[in-house]
Amino acid sequence: PTVDEQLGSYRQQQEQQTQNSQPVYQSQPQGGQTPHKNGKNRLGLKITSLALVCALLGGLVGGGTAYLVSNSSNSETTEVNVSNRKPTEIQLKTVDGKNPMTDAELYAANVNSVVSINITATSDPNFFGQTTQTAGAGSGFILTPDGYIVTNYHVVGDADTVKVTLYNGDSYDAQYIGGDEDYDIAVIKIDATGLPAATLGNSGDMLVCDTVYAIGNPLGTLSGTATDGIISALEREITIDGKSMTLIQTSASINPGNSGGGLFDQYGDLIGLVVAKSSGSDVEGLGFAIPVDKVESVAKSLIKNGYVEGRPAAGIQIQDLTDSSTAMQYGVSITGVYIMGVTGDNAKKAGLQQGDMVYYIDDVKVTDSATLIKEIQKHKVGDTVTFTIVRGGDILKVDVQLEDSAKIQQKQ
Repeated sequence: PTVDEQLGSYRQQQEQQTQNSQPVYQSQPQGGQTPHKNGKNRLGLKITSLALVCALLGGLVGGGTAYLVSNSSNSETTEVNVSNRKPTEIQLKTVDGKNPMTDAELYAANVNSVVSINITATSDPNFFGQTTQTAGAGSGFILTPDGYIVTNYHVVGDADTVKVTLYNGDSYDAQYIGGDEDYDIAVIKIDATGLPAATLGNSGDMLVCDTVYAIGNPLGTLSGTATDGIISALEREITIDGKSMTLIQTSASINPGNSGGGLFDQYGDLIGLVVAKSSGSDVEGLGFAIPVDKVESVAKSLIKNGYVEGRPAAGIQIQDLTDSSTAMQYGVSITGVYIMGVTGDNAKKAGLQQGDMVYYIDDVKVTDSATLIKEIQKHKVGDTVTFTIVRGGDILKVDVQLEDSAKIQQKQ
């Protein structure tokens, strides 16, 4: 062959080798079948997969982990991203009443100060004289490191046994120290020391729309639950079970079992004792708490005396007569507040008698017992109030010096 023929043959061999070395790309056939690949193609895919893995690993520096999941039915791959972020460690802050906390910081600082309470009680005898054992649950907060705990009277007042469970799971039998039904505050004690007591704030410093957080044991099974809201109103006059109370109103979610738990401000201070919620099919966001200023003074008196010291009382037992038929049963012709008995020395000296109907206290018209109690509680022991009463067909005015309710009870 000539030189030109040899060069032409050489070029053809080179072109053929070049064509054989190029990867072959095939479209995925329908039906999910995987096409056959020759050895050179498999090598090309391995190189491509390696490049993909390197690209994925390079993208992990800022965020998470990525890996490929193979589907055995059709050999398709799906990329799954999994975060490798670790939970943020909450730096436990000291509640100082000056520096606002984040929600997580506030919870961490106070959740161990709130306890769950479970009680057993004996029901009143039924028609056949039979009684049953009942169970109940509520919340409380640790007042002192040596085991004094504050809750609602209605949670533990009628209990036969009281068991306290701390947030860490430790359980203790509790001793009933004292309680006051009118204030709905009670103190119990467990045999423990070094407990994380709540930091009491000043409810008088709160403003409407301040952020607040409720921590408690809703439904009696969800201990350590936190909800948030705002102060919806201050000094809200609420009548609960016939008793007038001045409470903080909040939009924080409150449920049965929250009673006795803490209401905290954004600084981590406890500013209220959760006491009740308004219930109904169309009612939401109406919870109430006893201001901590009242809670603190009552709790200290209960620990010291077993009763509330210095609470004013007129020394009378009263009953609401709401309709004419009930009034007739008591031998009177008008409805209103009926004096069933006179227990205080001062009330007896002033001349109040069983059967009197209270019409006014000072210049406030008395329409029910809650109104009368509310007006008396505005005074102090030793103050003198004027009762306007109806006795038979006469209207009389009687001045009564208020006494300490605890001393009256001790004499009975």
